[in-house]
Amino acid sequence: MKIIVCGCGKIGTTLLSALASEGHDLCALDKDPAAVAEVTNIYDVIGVCGNGADCETLEDAGIRETDLFIAVTGSDELNMLACFLAGRMGAGRTHTIARIRNPEYNDASLDFMRRELGLSLAINPELLAARELFDILRMPSAVGIDAFSGRSFEMIELILKDDSVLDGITLQELRNTYQATVLVCTVQRGDEVLIPRSGTFTLRAGDRIGITAAPSEIAKFLRQIGLLQKKARRVMLLGGSRTAFYLAKLLTASGVSVKIIEKDPATAEDLAEKLPGVSIVLGDGAQQELLLEEGLRETDAFVALTGMDEENILISIYAASQSVPKVISKINRDELSSMAEKLGLDSFISPRRIISDVLVQYARALENSQGTAVETLYKLMDGRAEALEFRVKEPVEGVTDIPISVLGKTLKENILIAGIIRNRKTIVPGPADSILPGDRVIVLAGGHRLSDLGDILAQR
Repeated sequence: MKIIVCGCGKIGTTLLSALASEGHDLCALDKDPAAVAEVTNIYDVIGVCGNGADCETLEDAGIRETDLFIAVTGSDELNMLACFLAGRMGAGRTHTIARIRNPEYNDASLDFMRRELGLSLAINPELLAARELFDILRMPSAVGIDAFSGRSFEMIELILKDDSVLDGITLQELRNTYQATVLVCTVQRGDEVLIPRSGTFTLRAGDRIGITAAPSEIAKFLRQIGLLQKKARRVMLLGGSRTAFYLAKLLTASGVSVKIIEKDPATAEDLAEKLPGVSIVLGDGAQQELLLEEGLRETDAFVALTGMDEENILISIYAASQSVPKVISKINRDELSSMAEKLGLDSFISPRRIISDVLVQYARALENSQGTAVETLYKLMDGRAEALEFRVKEPVEGVTDIPISVLGKTLKENILIAGIIRNRKTIVPGPADSILPGDRVIVLAGGHRLSDLGDILAQR
């Protein structure tokens, strides 16, 4: 598929990397010659230097043959204009996606602009990151939460501590011992990612496991194993970023007390005007004395959201040393995420990774708009596994109307049917269950690129 990415900054570079690994025909467009030179040296992409809102530049980039145009420059307005022109010049063929980050554009404004500009999708990485953070703070026991089908089905990630009741238990014993209907679908053990399909698989301390089920069943299971923590009621945010703004709004709307520490006077003043129910503290959060004076030890959760990954990691480690129950860091660089995990931080989010997942999902859905389409996609376990939600529009030969006990024998290695949503009812599949047209199906895949539900079969 032909894709143009307009804007080769941090987000654009992340998208080019993800989409290049998917095998798409890519063009990188940016007005900075150095940025274009850098991405063309690193990735197998065509580079065009120019303004994305200029018709001649879009012609040079091949807009008339382009399937998907993504504008992620630093200007919301430029992104919208570039997408408008790309859609018109593509004569209805080209799908357009714009990054729109400004909090002043509310939902009503965005809906109007999407309609009038013909945008296929408007994305806001900071808002998506804030929603993911909000979900984790709602269930602090988890180190990560991914939602499917309007949140009727969830996947949470847990790290099994040395004293975990699950250490040494097989999956069959887990099903027999605990009454909650949950499925352990992924296990990261050291550098190895496993998708267990046998009841004899044994969990070990140190494993990072993914569990799928309806939210109520997940809560029941966590309560039974003694890991259900109460929702955070007092949250401290370090850094007054856009993500902090969106997260503070979500938290205060749910009755949570929020304090933001921001060292820039202008930013602090702006936040104080826009967030009247939030305590804004002007100061340097890197100073331990300030954090303690502002009640770090009494807070339920600490979230580091500065623009520097290294600062977020170091201050989060300090917060964890002060026995804060839940500590989360914003970390965009993959290599630093691995280092943070080795240093004892288990919860972190990456806006770049979130937007990458959304756009990879969109591209795969475009590739296969008939039969079954990818509705949701999440990269798991450092990108070595994927969780995908498919909408089954019509029968799929070899997949639908076949009991899971039979279907399981025909699947590729490291593929697992993790859930079925049927008429808003969540099903954790058992041997007698089957996939039917009209269902939404959650599939876990390790080492495979799936764009169609039929891709799960070993032979097709």
